Amino acid sequence: MPNYKVKLKCHREIADGTMAFHFEKPAGFTYKAGQFAGWSLINPAETDTEGNKRAFSFASAPYEDDLMLATRMRDTAFKRVLKTMEPGTEVTLNAPHGSFTLHNNASVTAVFLTGGIGITPVRSIVLQAIHDKVSHRILAFYSNRKPEDAAFLDDLMGSHAANPNYTFVGTMTQMEKSSREWHGETGVISKATLLKFIDDLTLPIYYIDGPPTMVNSMRQILSEAGVDDDNIRTEEFSGY
Repeated sequence: MPNYKVKLKCHREIADGTMAFHFEKPAGFTYKAGQFAGWSLINPAETDTEGNKRAFSFASAPYEDDLMLATRMRDTAFKRVLKTMEPGTEVTLNAPHGSFTLHNNASVTAVFLTGGIGITPVRSIVLQAIHDKVSHRILAFYSNRKPEDAAFLDDLMGSHAANPNYTFVGTMTQMEKSSREWHGETGVISKATLLKFIDDLTLPIYYIDGPPTMVNSMRQILSEAGVDDDNIRTEEFSGY
């Protein structure tokens, strides 16, 4: 894949401990919603054993003007440098990569099962699908501890009104620790949660991404429900 140098435009906090970084999009650069890139720092002020490169999904949709990544902010050299980077600073982009993209057959429902920062490719796919007015039925299940932790929650909830084929199901597992109101689902995503919105669990194509423990748990639930492995697509977000 080709390398590009891209300039930081701005960064912002989008949830507790999570930031989004907006970069200029190179002329002629294209990617599919759900794909990712290798992002490399150029001559960073500090480094550590984890190195100067990370793989991040595009949180931006292809129709949007910027390239956006979003990440939990751990205390590593890479993320310390990223957090303090001035607008105009360049990084190297190697992209696009990955096949975690929406299937072509619009007659088959797409179900996204995600948690935490795993929402980044889902935001890209959902917003692009709504922009393109695809006829797929799309359901996005998004699990977090509390609303304060949920990146892009407003984007995904608000998109529901723009497309009657799209359903957003947010669920919170630790609302007792939240200071916000929440009128959606609570608890982890379970078979019972899915059955509230899907009549036959064996029919959709499922896209699972998030922490490895969540990916494994969701895959087990689907397998026990009789979902064919060919209809389960996964992407793990480990380490962030």
